[in-house]
Amino acid sequence: MRLKDKVALITGAGGGIGGESALLFSAEGAAVLVADVNEAGGQETVARVKAAGGRALFVRADVSKDADCARMVAECERIFGRLDVLFNNAGIMDSADDDAVNTSEAVWERTMAINLKGVFLGCKHGIPALKRAGGGSVINVASFVAHLGAATPQLAYTASKGGVLAMTRELAVIHARQNIRVNALSPGPLKTELLMKFLDTEAKRQRRLVHIPMGRFGEAKEMAKAALFLASDDSSYMTGASLLVDGGITAAYVTPE
Repeated sequence: MRLKDKVALITGAGGGIGGESALLFSAEGAAVLVADVNEAGGQETVARVKAAGGRALFVRADVSKDADCARMVAECERIFGRLDVLFNNAGIMDSADDDAVNTSEAVWERTMAINLKGVFLGCKHGIPALKRAGGGSVINVASFVAHLGAATPQLAYTASKGGVLAMTRELAVIHARQNIRVNALSPGPLKTELLMKFLDTEAKRQRRLVHIPMGRFGEAKEMAKAALFLASDDSSYMTGASLLVDGGITAAYVTPE
């Protein structure tokens, strides 16, 4: 068991990558605090973990709010006694996100508040808890679009994920001597509700798929396995890095036939 006796806090764990990661982390021995604004989804994740014989508890948290992030970390330590893995996974992709001309200020601000500020607040309150536990692993969800531009305009999302990547590098340097590793997980296009709501027509989906050498969207379970690697001692000499799990999209220059 790669996370035996560890405690993990996962934001956005009411479904998608977060939900699958909660199940996998639990199967690998971790107690999991499931945090999400979606109470029904969060409780469902907890039920799935418990049905599989694991330990999990749900806390409602809006990661864009300082008080919620402080509370979720405090609850994690109160209930489970410590924090070893902080997985800042919560994020949004607004269907109205577009280019600079057509993206509204409201969409920009909401996207930044959740995707970028939410990671900052998770680290602000979570890193002191990791220090109290003697160290641990922080995983921040970035994206392949932090490394290259997206074929379908999504400027606020792309900018927010670029910020996550830059923040991850700086935090890794700051905390490297404190036994705290900070890495980013950069997924490629996934077959999740988050992306499929954005790519809401077949034309949009094909425009993205044509750039992926593997010819398919990734699965949330595949991202959970990558997150497990970053959470565990398997990645013990890895910090400040971005783990690209993207079907080859960032390696492609021309579309394969």
